[in-house]
Amino acid sequence: MTERSSKWLKDELDRRIVRELQRNARESTTNIAAKLDVARSTVHERITRMEKDGVIAGYSVVLSKNPSEESIQVLVLMDVKQQETRKILQRLGNYVEIKVCLSINGEFDLFLSIEAPRIEDLDVVVDEIAEITGVLRTKTFVVFGRRFDRGFNETAQRIAAQFLNDNNQNAG
Repeated sequence: MTERSSKWLKDELDRRIVRELQRNARESTTNIAAKLDVARSTVHERITRMEKDGVIAGYSVVLSKNPSEESIQVLVLMDVKQQETRKILQRLGNYVEIKVCLSINGEFDLFLSIEAPRIEDLDVVVDEIAEITGVLRTKTFVVFGRRFDRGFNETAQRIAAQFLNDNNQNAG
């Protein structure tokens, strides 16, 4: 076990408990314990410790998508002129369809996750992005299905920011 993992998740049981909580944060400790074949008190103590240590920052409601508002997703890899990166990022920030923009290493410089209601809408956005000054080339992939999504980091960051904001307001 690495030093980093010992401060975050103690062991495989912690990872399994977190995985169950990610599936359903309202699941009882009794049910989690039964699924993992451990004592209920063990699960309770582990969850309490992870909450105290800040590993579990909070719990949230995940809303299902409205079927009438289904969206199509594409992933876009972008090769950009390094001197133009800041300007390109400013332009990309204007597109509400871009949900994620990551700097990456390798053959491409940026990774985008873009969502829109129709493929035609995505086609327009991808074409416009390719025309931004400094964009050398793009490579686009259509997402056929989402097998699983561990996008809990965004939720954890929002909860942590709210917690810090609440504490700062209470302190002042």
